[in-house]
Amino acid sequence: MSGGDRDLGRLLAALDPRLHSERYSFSGTSESTLGPDEFALVREDDGLCVIHPASDGEWARISLGVHSSLSAVGLTAALSQRLAEAGISANIVAALRHDHIFVPWDLREEALQLLTGLSAATR
Repeated sequence: MSGGDRDLGRLLAALDPRLHSERYSFSGTSESTLGPDEFALVREDDGLCVIHPASDGEWARISLGVHSSLSAVGLTAALSQRLAEAGISANIVAALRHDHIFVPWDLREEALQLLTGLSAATR
């Protein structure tokens, strides 16, 4: 277990979403190691995917400041539901301590406001 919080109410109240200034892309790659600027490497059955900053990237990254446990139940669903209700797609990458949400670049500010509002509503 990651040692982070598992209580959904506390997690939502403490989301602390932070929008990064870089644009991001998801791309296939044959490299099995991360370069110094790349965010994540995902091994899929049909190949490798790298998530990386790119000047022409179509995605924005919002990182949650709250330290969530990998075994927390409902956080991803609550975030996805809030964004889906506004018609915003969300690609969520869960890491050991924090979650990172990739949203369409043009909707990044709206997504940030929705997540901030979700957090404020649960306090």
